[in-house]
Amino acid sequence: MGDLHLQDLLVFSAKMDFHDHFLYKAGHIILQDKASCLPAYLLNPPVGGHVIDACAAPGNKTSHLAAIMKNKGKLFAFDLDTKRLSTMSTLLLRAGVTCHHLANEDFLKVDPLSQAYKDVEHILLDPSCSGSGMVCLHDNSSEEQDHERLKALAAFQLHCLNHALKFPKLKQLIYSTCSIHSQENEDVVSLCLEKNPDFGLVNLLPEWPERGHDPLTQCLRASPTTTFTHGFFVAMLERQHERQTAPNSQSFTHPSSKSHPSVAEDEQTQVSLDKELQPPAAKKRRKNKKS
Repeated sequence: MGDLHLQDLLVFSAKMDFHDHFLYKAGHIILQDKASCLPAYLLNPPVGGHVIDACAAPGNKTSHLAAIMKNKGKLFAFDLDTKRLSTMSTLLLRAGVTCHHLANEDFLKVDPLSQAYKDVEHILLDPSCSGSGMVCLHDNSSEEQDHERLKALAAFQLHCLNHALKFPKLKQLIYSTCSIHSQENEDVVSLCLEKNPDFGLVNLLPEWPERGHDPLTQCLRASPTTTFTHGFFVAMLERQHERQTAPNSQSFTHPSSKSHPSVAEDEQTQVSLDKELQPPAAKKRRKNKKS
């Protein structure tokens, strides 16, 4: 059956295992938590657009973006971790993604005024975070260590967010974390908006049951108890003049028919079925494509 909130997802029982399924092995589907599907789904970049995935590895969100873009345009993906980027390159190749431009580079050192990014209008920023929303992780660190780590992470996240808003043609940005801490979520967004008055928040999926903490209720939260997913946070920042030309943006509703169909297991594990992305076996010429 179809997912209640994300119209391009299909729901299956958690008992169904896709790991040995030929569609998964061929790269047609990607296993992913439902909450992790929100960033690309909500950003919804146009076909043929220029998009940045700022902290891209391991690549699941990148492949989701490519599917929404119908594998057209330019998708710039950055990550500092060489090993993770190599894994990502393999994943994207298997999924048949060809519109990507991978860079083993620190996003904070990318020049927003470079001619290469002059047409970038959409950015997905999913920076390093505490991972406190991942139900499979158990953190045994002390409260003092947690405080210092969160402080450092929040400073890094704010730096990334402020940097991302410097791209001159940027229209919309999705900021997301798999953290449950306000310090990494609402606090970061609030501080960023104070420094960047040209941007405001979009009210995402009004029917979504769990909202950002007051006063940032335009944002989304997810949790095992309410949405039956990992803990997650999503905010969309939009350049203010875009709101004047798009009055419906404050009541954001995602189109249900133009992006790729996907699959979710018990609303906990998502599988993106990328019909627009063909596996390498279908296009042998991709074997020599540089990543």
